[in-house]
Amino acid sequence: MSYQEKKGIVTLLSTVLIFVLYVWYAIQTYEGGSLFQESSLKFWGAFVLKLIIVSIIFNLIISILFSILHAVVSGEKAPLIIDELDRIIELKSTRISNYVFVFGFLAAMIALVLELPVAAMFMILLVSGFAAAMVGTVVQLYYYRRGV
Repeated sequence: MSYQEKKGIVTLLSTVLIFVLYVWYAIQTYEGGSLFQESSLKFWGAFVLKLIIVSIIFNLIISILFSILHAVVSGEKAPLIIDELDRIIELKSTRISNYVFVFGFLAAMIALVLELPVAAMFMILLVSGFAAAMVGTVVQLYYYRRGV
């Protein structure tokens, strides 16, 4: 298994773990009754901002730890040069990931047009962002395994 495949699997697992744990933590600490009330907008705004910050920080830490652990266990350093194949795979997976997020964004806007609670829009955006990250990583794994 190549370094990129191992890194993709670690990214996939860490994304799921961070998202699930943060959502669980945030819902446990919410004290405002229903999440679908208009008064919960402050909660949802803070929730999204904190999730972005937490995800960036923990993904960075996990990526550094993975590189160190991989170097210690396998004796290989992380590849410093990104070749043309890596760039093509990254571009293709980013494109598909963006399609997933745009589809989710459109679904969130449709939810607003249908006069669903604003919290539903936030939930759709969160799920589409999570799904986009997952799909992007899975597509990368697929292309590294199968080839472009």
